[in-house]
Amino acid sequence: MPDLRPVLFAVGALLLALAAAMAFPALVDVASGHRHWRVFAVSSGAALFAGGALVLAFRTPAWRIAARQTFILTTASWVAIAAFAALPFLLSDPRLSYSDAYFEAMSGLTTTGSTVLDGLDTRPPGILLWRAILQWLGGIGIIVMAVVILPFLGVGGMQLFRSESSDRSDKVLPRTARVAASIGVAYLALTALWTAMLAAAGMDRFDALCHAMTTIATGGYSTRDASIGHFDSAAVEAVVTAGMIAGSLPFMLYLAALRGGVRVLLADSQVQWFLGIAAAAVAAMTLWLAVDAGTPTVDALRRASFNVVSVMTGTGYTTDDYGRWGTFAVGLMFFLMFVGGCTGGTTGGIKIFRFQVLFSTVGVEIARAVRRHRVFVAHYNDKPISEAVTGAVLGFYFLFFAAFAAVAVALSLHGHDVLTSVSGAATAIANVGPGLGDTIGPDGNFAGLTDSAKWVMSAAMLLGRLELFTVLILFLPRFWRP
Repeated sequence: MPDLRPVLFAVGALLLALAAAMAFPALVDVASGHRHWRVFAVSSGAALFAGGALVLAFRTPAWRIAARQTFILTTASWVAIAAFAALPFLLSDPRLSYSDAYFEAMSGLTTTGSTVLDGLDTRPPGILLWRAILQWLGGIGIIVMAVVILPFLGVGGMQLFRSESSDRSDKVLPRTARVAASIGVAYLALTALWTAMLAAAGMDRFDALCHAMTTIATGGYSTRDASIGHFDSAAVEAVVTAGMIAGSLPFMLYLAALRGGVRVLLADSQVQWFLGIAAAAVAAMTLWLAVDAGTPTVDALRRASFNVVSVMTGTGYTTDDYGRWGTFAVGLMFFLMFVGGCTGGTTGGIKIFRFQVLFSTVGVEIARAVRRHRVFVAHYNDKPISEAVTGAVLGFYFLFFAAFAAVAVALSLHGHDVLTSVSGAATAIANVGPGLGDTIGPDGNFAGLTDSAKWVMSAAMLLGRLELFTVLILFLPRFWRP
């Protein structure tokens, strides 16, 4: 058995940070005259007690976390944080069941954006800010995990992005801390910038802050039932669209761009592929709306660009019910759910680099079939791709679609129709947000699902967010053997 003391100590420290974060929505409720601040006081006290107990019980003079412990810590921390982050939803008025509260918290932390709440326009500001904080914290956690932890573990081909911060030397902690701090500064700066731009576009300061946090995190939680459609503003939609794209790009490249200029960002092949796929999808959807529905070109471009980028990046904001745009639109949106953004950004999905690896690998296999006596090597960013990376990526594809199928079947066994089951599985495993159909589509929410279905989807959100291998490896008996 791996030594769990460092894992429990780290989980305790994260719960203490969560308890501190609950102070912000409590202060907002106090300032606005809502008695709802008591909910956050009680929830913060519970997280503080549990976190403090773990820290005091398992503190040691010095400890290091090995690879096996890292797998356990990654999963355990997200499960534990969601369990305590659900308390404000459980205790709020009107109260949710714990199934609903945990679903809402897990959806927030994984930046999925699926929700069981309605009546957002009249909810206390504290609970609205708490939802935004969960997604904002989840977004920065995802970036750090993708840049520091997963490359070290070699999960799903992520070793392609292994850097000096992911080695086993004695300097790994200072390097990791430096990388995480730099990313945090960039993340905070983008959030502040988008808050200012949304305020300038017409939102009030509270809405601007909440939407900036969930835009950069590509989470999609809104303060309004009608999401971004509530504001009916082309300026707001343009700012949010740009923010969703910004959150989808590798944050390490932002740091490199500060030294080498914007060309460093645009020269990255992953960024080029992402922007190219997004542009092609927007053009196709714009043409469809203009031709099939007779929508004026400018209006079609506005509706298509916002909703296509929202679905592709897994943000989940909406301005229209795109499920009613016709068969082509539904099909395109369904497949865009799986795409995601760049590694090192806040998006979910398969990730652009895996499409690049697959495309390059297929190209090499075709070339070998035509010219069997020549040697061909797959490349990514002008560097050869090792067989270990190719195997990890192909393994990820298999696990991703196997998990998608399993979740879809599980949801159908709970009595939900085919469209709800299939799109619900896709939106959970790819961390998108809304699904398709009348129940969980852009105009609905997930409150109508059975409690057991919500637990299935909560597990699927975690599975997709942690790149599958990180969670599934814990279920292998040999993982726990010496």
